[in-house]
Amino acid sequence: MLILIMTMQQTSLLCFAYTPRTSVNMSWESPAILSDRLQRPPPLFSYSFPKRHKLPTIPTQRLEFQTNSSPSKVVLFSHEEPPHYTNHNDNVDSSELTSLTATNNENDNIINGLLKQVFLGIEPSPEILAIMSIYFVEGALGLARLAQTFLLKDSYGLGPAELSAYTGLFTLPWTIKPLYGFLSDSVPFFGYQRRSYLILCGIIGTLSYGIIAFSNTLPLLQLTIASLITSSACIAFSDVVADGIVVQRTRDSNDLNIAGGLQSLCWGSAAIGSLISSYFSGSLLEVMTPQQVFGITAILPAIVAFIAFFITEEESLIKSNLGIKGIQTQTQSLWKAIQSPLIWKPALFVFLWQSTPTSDGAFLFFMTNDLHFGPEFLGRVRLVTSAAALIGVWGYQQFLRTVPIKDILIWTSVASAPLGLIQLLLITHANRSLGIPDGAFVFGDDVVLAILGEFAFLPILVLAAKICPKGIEAVLFATLMSIFNGASTVGTELGAVLTKYLQITESNFDNMALLTILCSLSSLFPLFFIGLLDDVVGTKSEADMEQQDLE
Repeated sequence: MLILIMTMQQTSLLCFAYTPRTSVNMSWESPAILSDRLQRPPPLFSYSFPKRHKLPTIPTQRLEFQTNSSPSKVVLFSHEEPPHYTNHNDNVDSSELTSLTATNNENDNIINGLLKQVFLGIEPSPEILAIMSIYFVEGALGLARLAQTFLLKDSYGLGPAELSAYTGLFTLPWTIKPLYGFLSDSVPFFGYQRRSYLILCGIIGTLSYGIIAFSNTLPLLQLTIASLITSSACIAFSDVVADGIVVQRTRDSNDLNIAGGLQSLCWGSAAIGSLISSYFSGSLLEVMTPQQVFGITAILPAIVAFIAFFITEEESLIKSNLGIKGIQTQTQSLWKAIQSPLIWKPALFVFLWQSTPTSDGAFLFFMTNDLHFGPEFLGRVRLVTSAAALIGVWGYQQFLRTVPIKDILIWTSVASAPLGLIQLLLITHANRSLGIPDGAFVFGDDVVLAILGEFAFLPILVLAAKICPKGIEAVLFATLMSIFNGASTVGTELGAVLTKYLQITESNFDNMALLTILCSLSSLFPLFFIGLLDDVVGTKSEADMEQQDLE
């Protein structure tokens, strides 16, 4: 700590260069030199005293000053990089200044370092926290996923093919995401383009889950299906609005941390929400009915409605693009954008990538009816898988952002196909001959596949965000994600057709191995079309694309 007794002129400028646990170096510098210095990261602060001066913000510092006419005052400053000036309503008369004490808080430095690691270098503003919370809730809505499966499987008596077909039906609202983008971009709702829609979706989502949860008797299958589709639509609409906010913040920011880390931060938040809800999605079914689990889940959309009030948004001034006219304008802009090879080629690849058939529905019945795994165990599997997905997000951010996107997609596909075939050991029970318990085998296989899945999914998200032109970012990003989700629906329905054709039922798994082989090998098919990405990414990595945007 150093006390300085100073007499200063009105235009004098004093600069202190700080290092922890060392003395303070004092030097007089010109404004030009100081301006250059302010672009450097802390520890550094500057202080100028005109005749009447507002106290500036100083990073990681505690400043105490005393004047002839006032007692000692202490001002705590923020941790911005580079430092910015904020009005603290403390006017200093330099002629009265008698002492200045400045200290560097090392605990603050440690806390700031931890925050930077957790938030990937992004300042955790209320809006950033609100956006992360929306994605967190989207992940936490998985709390009802197993309840939905067991409700349809046990309460309504659906078989593997029927369950797979309905699962594809529940994803249909995710295939019309451009419509939600049109509305949020062109039709303000109660004066806002983002916030009001989040509130509306939260309310309707809560009501949809409530219909299933609070009915005195089991609702008709048709009513349950309609409620699940409606709740899925609300989640999809909220996702579009949140994605539009993220894309806009990413595009408009000159901060490399936001440009490169916001997508990973948001999807990491979703993974954490999924992680927390995963185990309880199964364990709650051990002590509750599926309808009661839906009652708990109904709270989550209401949380989204509340969080929406923390999204920074000015009241929309859009008047001419209301209703049909606005949608027509957006449709024309979207159609013009899609005609560009820089957009339709990656979109086609995304569709091929995601539309290969899946055996998930049949495999679920195999685990419950043949291996006799209960809801609690399946919840633990989802917990471990969600944790693995979170590791995948972290691993991609740390090690793969500088790897060419095409290379990531190629090698994740090549690695995933043989790993998918390892399930044959479980299906034929050969793992038991090797001394590997069924449960341990399921855990190991799912962990590796979940990590590889995140390695492949995050580059797709980055690619979709980077090719969105200004003005239609929400609707075009929603279109690309609709193609992704529509392709998933196609893959699920193809899996249902194969399941039906191979005569796999809730008690007959004779052709389960063949279904697994077909689905695993088909995942290599999109690699024949990897050249569709040449015009967009070439040999570039995510980091290369971000640097190119900022140049």
